[in-house]
Amino acid sequence: MDRILYLHEEFCAVAEDGRLTEYLPVRPEDAAGQILTGKVDRIMSGLEAAFVDIGRKKDGFLPLRENSQSFQGPALRSGDRILVQIRKEETGNKGAYLTRDLSIPGKYLILMPMNRHIGVSARITDEQVRQRLRALGQRLAGEESGLVLREAAAERPETELAAELEELRAQWRELQAGKSLRTGPAEELLRDYEPRGIRQVIRGEELPPDLLRQLKEARNRQIQLPHGGNIVIDRCEALTVIDVNSASDPGDGNRRETVLRTNLEACREIAVQVRLRNLSGILILDLIDMDEAEDRERVIEELREAFRRDRQKTVIHGYTSLGLMEITRKRSRATWQEQQCT
Repeated sequence: MDRILYLHEEFCAVAEDGRLTEYLPVRPEDAAGQILTGKVDRIMSGLEAAFVDIGRKKDGFLPLRENSQSFQGPALRSGDRILVQIRKEETGNKGAYLTRDLSIPGKYLILMPMNRHIGVSARITDEQVRQRLRALGQRLAGEESGLVLREAAAERPETELAAELEELRAQWRELQAGKSLRTGPAEELLRDYEPRGIRQVIRGEELPPDLLRQLKEARNRQIQLPHGGNIVIDRCEALTVIDVNSASDPGDGNRRETVLRTNLEACREIAVQVRLRNLSGILILDLIDMDEAEDRERVIEELREAFRRDRQKTVIHGYTSLGLMEITRKRSRATWQEQQCT
């Protein structure tokens, strides 16, 4: 993997094997992942949520119930000052989405000081490795905190993981002392990609012409595939629909091979475009119909492999009853379209 990071004062970008796969504009209001002190403005029992003043025009939205069953935090009252983390940036008329179940990420570990859950990255599928890492996490965390072991932790010695855990706990002590934890796109990219391998980090330079061309093309609704097919990306309020077309692909007279080739090419391009455009939520893929179950399974495996490079959690749910492919991708930062509208 030939991976290059471009870190500029106005943007951060990732290129993999000559393809632009991530582009993050650097904006002062970027906030996903920040941990800061807020004041509970009001509690809405009917919504089971609180609105928290975090120093912005819009109060943040904080659910009263956290997802983790082992979350340990007191009941809230109006006027309380609390530590919160921004899970999703504010968009449109909605304030930032907040949580009290804090996560402090490192390269190999994620410290969760407000719960006691021990987890292992879903990217690790070998059950023996998962059991080994879970036992290691329990040993490292003790009864002090929750812990998630990231995919890169599987190849690191216990001493290195223990050293990183102590660094994360030091950050937690600083937060308790009143300091805020702020992470921008550059810090996120370096933290997430260093364990996966970076050939070069280029600071302060503009993107080269070929990557600028790819960035411009990523704003198009239609993207061409190598053999004449194309994908068409339409973003709706609740989901994103991606249509796959054979278009001018002449094939070689064998419809099955032509359809499969086009769908496989589409899978690889879709994974790039989803990362580059930072699409999230529900993604519906309208692939070209395939008659053979073997071909449909091959397409699913191609999608899974293509999305393995994605930093964000992406789940390939498979085919719906209508033959559409359903994918969900975790949301963090706003898409380009949302940024341009704010």
